[in-house]
Amino acid sequence: MKSCCSNLVGWCRHAFFLLLILLSIPAFAVEVPTLYTAEVPFDREADDPRADAYEAALKEILLRVSGADLAFNANIVEELFPNPASYVMQFRPGADDTLWVSFDGQAIEQALRNAGQTVWGAERPLTLVWLAVDWGQGEREIVAADDPDRTQQQSRSIDRNRLVRERVLDIAERRGLPLVFPLLDTTDLQMVTFTDIWGGFDEMILNASVRYGANSILIGRIRPSSGQSGRWTYYFSGAESSLTGTPEAVVGQVADLLASEFAVGGDTPIETVALSISGITSVDAYGTVDDLLDDVALIESFTVTEVAGDRVSYRVEVRGGADRLSRALRFSGLVETASDDPLQPVSALEFFYED
Repeated sequence: MKSCCSNLVGWCRHAFFLLLILLSIPAFAVEVPTLYTAEVPFDREADDPRADAYEAALKEILLRVSGADLAFNANIVEELFPNPASYVMQFRPGADDTLWVSFDGQAIEQALRNAGQTVWGAERPLTLVWLAVDWGQGEREIVAADDPDRTQQQSRSIDRNRLVRERVLDIAERRGLPLVFPLLDTTDLQMVTFTDIWGGFDEMILNASVRYGANSILIGRIRPSSGQSGRWTYYFSGAESSLTGTPEAVVGQVADLLASEFAVGGDTPIETVALSISGITSVDAYGTVDDLLDDVALIESFTVTEVAGDRVSYRVEVRGGADRLSRALRFSGLVETASDDPLQPVSALEFFYED
């Protein structure tokens, strides 16, 4: 019996670390289409209400694309963007005395890069949140992507679930962080219980997360009425982090962690990387790959150096070197492959395009 239990524990550990390996492989990127739009209060009694709204909206944009250090530094923001109105492309009245503003993203990015500031592009990881809430007096639940079917007597729980979910989604939207909650359908509920989340049985949650295609996974346990900080575990790129705080604070921390991974400074040196992509078997596939490379924020320029069969070779000028480029290409959906040439330099990358 002891040998059997030992084997079972060993298998569970192996499965858990296999999941961590799978989670270290970046999932496909999710594009944030509203990265350069914001809806902010519009004070009609101010001396220049539109200018004030533009300034507030620009601050929201900079928080998403460059981070809090810049967004909350009024002096630097004013130095870089002395006239926010010059970057505005569209605006319109919003609900409840607000103004919706859309900015010229390319112009803002260029201004940030020219000043050596960091820029985090629109292609971002999808974060899946498993949040267990202990309301007290034996009332416990997992926050779902939408309110499940419940009886009239359970309407209070529906409202509480929705309010917690909206708190998290609001701060995620403010930081430009694609974020979803689990469906909590039959498939989920067969794999994960409240006790699994609360008790820290994270291997169960990671296993249930595979179906969502998200490799950024945040697991939280909170007691709203206790005044205690929530306990959170965050998994990304094979690493595990322990976080504490309110849902809003922790989502902000996750955004900061991801920004540090993917944002690139305008003063980061440009390096030349040899890149080969196989699997390009048609003109359409060539055009798709060309568009994909053009969308990678790290890449300054690229040129084709050779075409041989289904393999196209490029010379790529990239900020951050081969490692950052490799991560960005995997994140964009290309499959990295091992080179057959033992003498190939580290700065040469091999990828496969699957149509």
